[in-house]
Amino acid sequence: MGETFYIFKDGDLRRKDNNIIIKSLDGSSKNLKAEVTDEIYLFGEVNMNTKLLNFLSQKGIIMHVFNYYGFYSGSFYPRETNISGYLLVQQVRCYDDKNKRLELAKEILKTSSYNIYRNLRYYNGRGINLNKPMKEIQSLSNRLEHGSSINEIMGIEGNIRKTYYSTWNDLIKQDIKFKKRIKRPPDNMINTLISFINSLVYTTVLSEIYKTQLNPTISYLHEPGTKRFSLCLDIAEIFKPLIGDRMIFSMLNKNQITEDDFEKESNFLYLKEPGKKKMLAEYDKRLSQTIFHKELGRDVSYRYLIRLECYKMIKDIIGEKEYNGFKIWW
Repeated sequence: MGETFYIFKDGDLRRKDNNIIIKSLDGSSKNLKAEVTDEIYLFGEVNMNTKLLNFLSQKGIIMHVFNYYGFYSGSFYPRETNISGYLLVQQVRCYDDKNKRLELAKEILKTSSYNIYRNLRYYNGRGINLNKPMKEIQSLSNRLEHGSSINEIMGIEGNIRKTYYSTWNDLIKQDIKFKKRIKRPPDNMINTLISFINSLVYTTVLSEIYKTQLNPTISYLHEPGTKRFSLCLDIAEIFKPLIGDRMIFSMLNKNQITEDDFEKESNFLYLKEPGKKKMLAEYDKRLSQTIFHKELGRDVSYRYLIRLECYKMIKDIIGEKEYNGFKIWW
């Protein structure tokens, strides 16, 4: 596994020999060794040239760009070298087959809903009674199997998340009035954290897809469209409860993130730089966290679990083995 580098300082990003150099406006510089670099996250205002972009492409290094406020802008996605025309054709065929597409979409949502349920189960009984929302989510999840269209199961998923988010004021110890999920723009600390973490999960999924032969623009739950890697949205649904939501609960309940980490004048819409750095440090820590994988018989990281999800999807697409999403068992 290579390293992920986060760049906050303004300055110049350049290639020098076999390295990537970030030279900040204050005169300081940092050397990123290309051979151990997997991803670069840009949060600062950085100048670069085509020489650098060509180098990143040669080395297969993905660069994710965020604006000053921490909102995801886009990614530099190098030319794919790990490609398969056969898999691409099969991916499209699965999308074109209404029944097959619906089957894959259902499995993604059933898995995501199960992981949401496991989050509530984890907190249930620890001074919080979550029996009612857990039963509601279980009932809604059972309805997914009988959905006859993508729109129908997406509607069920929306109700599952509505029930799930209604519990967050009980799960989080800080006094934050969180009523519902609002994205554009986020209207409080929790919505801002959800948007920030979800964009990190999305970009991590994109980076892992790049290491496989999957095409990131052909998806099954979310409608493929222009200017987005929609398969990342599909796979991210499975891992947001495990990586993103649990991280938010933990950091808020331990007061690692408080209202002081936000710009209060903007109604907590933006994380300050120290807050972003704390979130990114914890995110990296969680991606490196390992669990014992029963089928592989060894410990694997959360990041590698995402790659394995891609491989499982490939096996289903080519007709080798039915896809079963990753479900939290702890």
